[in-house]
Amino acid sequence: MRFCWPRTVALIGTVGTLILGCMAQEKPSTSSSIAERISRIENGLVPNSVAKGEPLPQYNIAERMRHYHVPGLSAAFIEDGKIVWVRTYGVADVTTGAPVTPATLFQAASISKPVTAVAVMKLVQQGKLHLDEDVNRELTTWKVPEGDTTKKEKVPVQRLLSHTAGLTVHGFAGYAEGEPLPTLVNILNGQKPANSDPVRVEAVPGTAFNYSGGGYVVLRTLMSDITRTPFPDLMKQLVLEPMGMAHSTFAQPLPRELWKVAASAHQSDGQPFPGRFHTYPELAPDGLWTTATDLAKFAIEIQKAIGGRSAVISQETAREMLTEQMKGYALGFRVGNEDGKNYFEHDGSNYGFFSEMIAYTGAPGQGLIILTNGNNINLRLEFERAVAREYKWRGFEPTGHVVSQDVPASILASYAATYVEPEVGRIVVTFSDGKLKLDANGMRIQDEQMFPEGKDQFFIQSSNDTFEFLRDASGKVTSLATRSHMGAQGLLAKRQP
Repeated sequence: MRFCWPRTVALIGTVGTLILGCMAQEKPSTSSSIAERISRIENGLVPNSVAKGEPLPQYNIAERMRHYHVPGLSAAFIEDGKIVWVRTYGVADVTTGAPVTPATLFQAASISKPVTAVAVMKLVQQGKLHLDEDVNRELTTWKVPEGDTTKKEKVPVQRLLSHTAGLTVHGFAGYAEGEPLPTLVNILNGQKPANSDPVRVEAVPGTAFNYSGGGYVVLRTLMSDITRTPFPDLMKQLVLEPMGMAHSTFAQPLPRELWKVAASAHQSDGQPFPGRFHTYPELAPDGLWTTATDLAKFAIEIQKAIGGRSAVISQETAREMLTEQMKGYALGFRVGNEDGKNYFEHDGSNYGFFSEMIAYTGAPGQGLIILTNGNNINLRLEFERAVAREYKWRGFEPTGHVVSQDVPASILASYAATYVEPEVGRIVVTFSDGKLKLDANGMRIQDEQMFPEGKDQFFIQSSNDTFEFLRDASGKVTSLATRSHMGAQGLLAKRQP
């Protein structure tokens, strides 16, 4: 038997803990080689773009945390079915100065959805739910409102899991400390004190992809109705305990005894958020509090299930969950293939928290978890790119966009408008002080400058996509499209009058 012992490595400029694990490969890695990889990652954070003629810069994580005003980050890396390293940086709260540790809880935000999806699929395995059955047959607390959109097609579990049920409400804003919290029915009906719109079927189920946090609230309602069990308790029974996620909870508001190990949300300028963080009573789409280590355990269990080695979910269930339904989304996960390798992924953003989970299903079974407690996505993306460069993950490395030309102010101004796409909602392009900026909450883009790289083509530093303004025969800008650096077209948003 071989034993591995944790080591602590100091990082100048921030607080950090490094846990080095055992890793089985054809050529076993030593702790020092893992430490060398981590050092290259920590000193190799890169933006997605540079000015024309400039080399792609590399930054140290401490300086990028200061630059983006993100106080803390926790990361875990997976290989060959094991957590091979865990790394923490900075502080959980700038007021107290408490350091981020491997036990620090972060809000996982929308990564709650795939965790919820596994619980749903376990109920399907047990015969308590059926993927293709109209959910209104089992819902008792509340019913999905019927209408013209549901005359021919109903709302089954499978479509709720894959965001193809045509439901509304992309995401939720949460509630500040001291604000009254809505009941589950308040949330579903959009009734005060809920601060979100009612959950309704706006498109014929099965006809389009429409990302809907509201759909996952319906799933939460269904699960509790058929099991007669409170959702946090049900998630503990079905997923958290079986997967060894001992530090995770769906309890909202967060129990006071856990506040001492919870990271605080921080605003865009790095200042603490009043009341520390928002509460998300919707639970299923956004309510998980967790650690990087626990999420890594979750990802490993999915990898094991695909290989038929999980005691939690069956291989058949895992394969069904990771089968694409529409627009790269499966049952609870986004899925893709880069360089012949299949992966599953989900990211998340609650106020003051950004998160990422990505893992490959084939050998050597690598994966990455990132959790941050600042209101800026760029640090998470730059850390992810550094990992992708180190481990040669094609498709996640920086594209190296460059500014290729100057664009007259009159043309830049012609792009300024509001564009709408069902999946992500409103996309606002503004022009002021000579800068074209993009703001799209549904894409987790916050007032970012757009840089030209070709005729009607732009990029932003937080995305690998190219943004292209499309014109009609008369030359008028009519829509905004995205295209990945691999050439695939993504969303197409129509310009509003």
